[in-house]
Amino acid sequence: MTPAPTPPSKKPRNLIRKVMRWIGNKMPKGLYARSLIIIIAPMVLLQSVIAYVFMERHWQTVTQRLSAAVTADIAALIDIYQSYPQDADLDTLSRIASQRLQLDVDILQETQLPPASPRPFFSILDEALSDELSKQILYPFWIDTVGRSNLIEIRVQLDDKTSMRVLARRSQAYASNSHIFLVWMAGSSLVLIGVAIIFLRNQIRPILRLAEAAESFGKGQDIDFRPRGAREVRQAGHAFLEMRRRIERNIEQRTAMLNGVSHDLRTILTRFRLSLELFPPGLEVEDLQRDVEEMNRMLEGYLAFARGDSGEQASTADLKGLLEEIRADSERHGHTTTLEIIGDPTITVRKDAFRRMLHNLVSNAGRHGQKVMISANHETRWLIVHIDDDGPGLPADMREEVFKPFVRLDEARNQDEGGSGLGLAIARDIARSHGGDIILGDSPIGGLRATVRLPA
Repeated sequence: MTPAPTPPSKKPRNLIRKVMRWIGNKMPKGLYARSLIIIIAPMVLLQSVIAYVFMERHWQTVTQRLSAAVTADIAALIDIYQSYPQDADLDTLSRIASQRLQLDVDILQETQLPPASPRPFFSILDEALSDELSKQILYPFWIDTVGRSNLIEIRVQLDDKTSMRVLARRSQAYASNSHIFLVWMAGSSLVLIGVAIIFLRNQIRPILRLAEAAESFGKGQDIDFRPRGAREVRQAGHAFLEMRRRIERNIEQRTAMLNGVSHDLRTILTRFRLSLELFPPGLEVEDLQRDVEEMNRMLEGYLAFARGDSGEQASTADLKGLLEEIRADSERHGHTTTLEIIGDPTITVRKDAFRRMLHNLVSNAGRHGQKVMISANHETRWLIVHIDDDGPGLPADMREEVFKPFVRLDEARNQDEGGSGLGLAIARDIARSHGGDIILGDSPIGGLRATVRLPA
């Protein structure tokens, strides 16, 4: 089916939307850089307009008038030379040019004009002086505004054998001091931009501090934060502190409640154990004891999942020691386990929660395979831990499903063969509470790969 054509009225809107989207993609993403652009862009635009108007209306006009005056003086000297041939030695002409017009005049015999030299890329003087000479003097001419820094040389071919050479100061035909205005404008702009940068840094710093405090709180790290900066930033800071207090209060209440529930349920399970000890030994008693142990293990898992290990503070830990402990525990359970560590062995995590996360992942790998490979890379600001097994693996459409609570791979839910379905859920919660995540993929040794990525 052919799509309907875009109405003509919407084409300009779509074009504007695409242009704005392209500009947005090219713009810097940081608040500091964008604030600088908001300040600098209007200043540069305004000064560009002022400079253009100044160059067009003042600098060029003044230069044009000065060049016209010098050209008129040269035309007058030519008229004097042609009208009074009795001044053969040019004393009177040189005296008038020097004393009245501040020009140096010389008549060159048996000479022709030099070849035209390349005109400078940007020279108002060359353009204005050439225009005026073309208008006021009907003879071929040649000018040089580059050879001598402070002088301008002008030659006019009067006839086949005679030419007049005139030397004039550059300031007589060119507004030479106009660039001072541009220098002052550029200098003042740099000073204002420097002041703006200093003030912006002071205004952006409290926002960055607030973002750092929020990120640290999300990772479970305690950071000293006091609201500073502008009124709106302080309001956001106070709102964050109030939110943190409410969350901590809710966590304390939930932890107290779970501790009470845990105490009550453990009391009942202890009664079951004592009652079973009074019964004579038998198969039925052993089955009941296994059920009690399973109930206790499941209770510990549920409470740990609900508690979330939120009371622990982050601290510096030895990655190599933690992984060696996990590897040794996996070896004790009969799984061939290898370990490889690359990079800095020091990390900042909640140690017990981090150990439990890796233990859950390694236990899950050992449950479905015989060989377990643990590799860690901490060469950058991110810690990457791969846990591979040689088991049957997991279909791609099930790799997100298994992170949900109480989801187990065995559909029969045989409690003797599997856990409670909370191991991966607890592991991902711990990883995300550190600001990272866990991703499942294909293992190079044929089974499943669990990749832990944490900022450390």
